Amino acid sequence: MKMIRKNLFLFKNLNDFIIDLGVPTNLYLWWNFGSLLGLIFMIQFMTGLFLTFHYASNINVAFDSVIHIMRDVNSGWLLRYMHINGASFFFIFIYIHIGRGLYYFSFKKKLVWISGVMILLLLMMIAFMGYILPWGQMSFWGATVITNLLSAIPIWGDLIVSWIWGGFSVGNATLNRFYSFHFFFPFILIFLIFFHLLFLHIDGSSNSLGLNNTYDKIKFYPYYLLKDYMGFMFFFFFFIIIIFFNPLILSDSENFIMANSLITPIHIQPEWYYLFAYAILRSITSKLGGVMALFFSILILLIMLFLKSKFNGLMFYPILKIMFFFFFFIVLILTWLGSKQVEYPYLMLGQLMTFFFFFFFFFFLLFVNVWDYILN
Repeated sequence: MKMIRKNLFLFKNLNDFIIDLGVPTNLYLWWNFGSLLGLIFMIQFMTGLFLTFHYASNINVAFDSVIHIMRDVNSGWLLRYMHINGASFFFIFIYIHIGRGLYYFSFKKKLVWISGVMILLLLMMIAFMGYILPWGQMSFWGATVITNLLSAIPIWGDLIVSWIWGGFSVGNATLNRFYSFHFFFPFILIFLIFFHLLFLHIDGSSNSLGLNNTYDKIKFYPYYLLKDYMGFMFFFFFFIIIIFFNPLILSDSENFIMANSLITPIHIQPEWYYLFAYAILRSITSKLGGVMALFFSILILLIMLFLKSKFNGLMFYPILKIMFFFFFFIVLILTWLGSKQVEYPYLMLGQLMTFFFFFFFFFFLLFVNVWDYILN
């Protein structure tokens, strides 16, 4: 906090914070995703606001209210498809954003990295609650399975689950609470995003050469503002194609069936952007161990804060550079495994990929610290 107070005087007005901000001259494509995430957040916020005007958070009419939005509300289908696919693009871009941060050692900016991990955790919570609202089969059973995981907490687990449900099973009270939280938490997300940007502008952006270029900078406006607009145009091009030609490509067909507590889907799975974490959860035979592995699959990003290196990128570590791309394929394989049933050979393969997933982070940390110690 002392560092924040010390540096806040640098931003006397909005121009200093955005327009006149000094930015390295050698940023390229991978630095566009931060602004794209801001754009998608605004799309999600506005479309979500308009959807709330016609949505009814009651288990008897929630499914029908979604159909009403799609069929009867002017441009309701457009708003819903923008919201559904906007969530998928949100996670695609945030995973790329984190990957770029790992590759270029953005975790060395500790406050930026911590606030970013908090944003990711809150975003996953918001998206999960939003997925429950249409009250389809996968919404209902997904909520039942995921909330039940909290029962693995010793002593208070069952009590916490009952408190979240508002009863003895997922029902109307659960839907009402998730609807309220899904509407309220984005305002907390705005707060976290503000501090994320504040910390970033205090520390300054990293760059593609991995250099601490304090002097070779240009103003954010107009050069990088125009580059961001170019990124927006490419995004809208693909976004519009998906919305108008194949809007349900990333959705689960099971969710077009109204929730029925008497009929269990053959295979219960969350949305695609959770599948890698879901595969990690299922690969641990212990319920408590699986829940811990699920949370650590995100929180392990914080372990990078203990890395000490005089360099600012994996381009200085060829072995880790190769491992980074292997890690990318491991996450893709885990995502694929999360959509498969818990049976041979998917279970065994999931356990193997889970091991390599966590091994990458520990090896990353150990290799860099030992290598730099040897060089020094």
